[in-house]
Amino acid sequence: MKTISEELVRVLRNAKNVVVFTGAGVSAESGIPTFRDALTGLWERFDPQELATPEAFMANPDLVWGWYEWRRALVTNCRPNPAHLAIAELQRFVPEVHVITQNVDNLHERAGSENVIHVHGSLHHPICSSCRTPFHIHETIDVTVEKERKIEPPKCDSCQGLIRPGVVWFGEPMPEQPWHIAQHKVLNCDLFFSIGTSSIVFPAAGLPITAHENGACVVQVNPHSTGIENVLDYNLVGKAGELLPQLVDLAFRN
Repeated sequence: MKTISEELVRVLRNAKNVVVFTGAGVSAESGIPTFRDALTGLWERFDPQELATPEAFMANPDLVWGWYEWRRALVTNCRPNPAHLAIAELQRFVPEVHVITQNVDNLHERAGSENVIHVHGSLHHPICSSCRTPFHIHETIDVTVEKERKIEPPKCDSCQGLIRPGVVWFGEPMPEQPWHIAQHKVLNCDLFFSIGTSSIVFPAAGLPITAHENGACVVQVNPHSTGIENVLDYNLVGKAGELLPQLVDLAFRN
């Protein structure tokens, strides 16, 4: 684990506008498997990338909806980890903090973060597959979801189309409004954190580069190397749940 420098502590202490960009590695520390992890139980014979497509939903909506309800149940049973909590705590000390996440869970919100931009959608905000009308879904999930493989999707109140998960599937563009907001926030930040993301899924992976090109200080927190080391001002190698609380403590409590 790389030691946090006094210089980085001063940068955070003096920051006025922070953007925190998070990926699957942050949620993984709460026990949520990434798309690169092997599935378990009833789902172990499926490839996540084969289920997460519009074509899969059209061919077998009960299977895809059942898998996403299983994922939502998994998220509901997980808790925000120290990285989520440290990110939320930044709001107490920095005038402006925005979280841009590739994750489709709600752990940032549950940790207390207020300005969260979901560029890949959310498990908790399904939409109609036909007319795109948002659909309200109960947060409480019956435990039998974890035992079932296929669940019939609900139908849209407006057009009777099938409700689909409100996430970005492979082959789909990112939602336009959140993406434009995310770009705007990156262009105006003075400190940019890239945390737990592999930095290989574009266009979101280009955000650290945009921040660097516009003069922001760019900090990566990741146990693994990525492809953006050439734009980093600081590279903290280790778990976000260990490094971020330490950084917040050093910047604002010492």
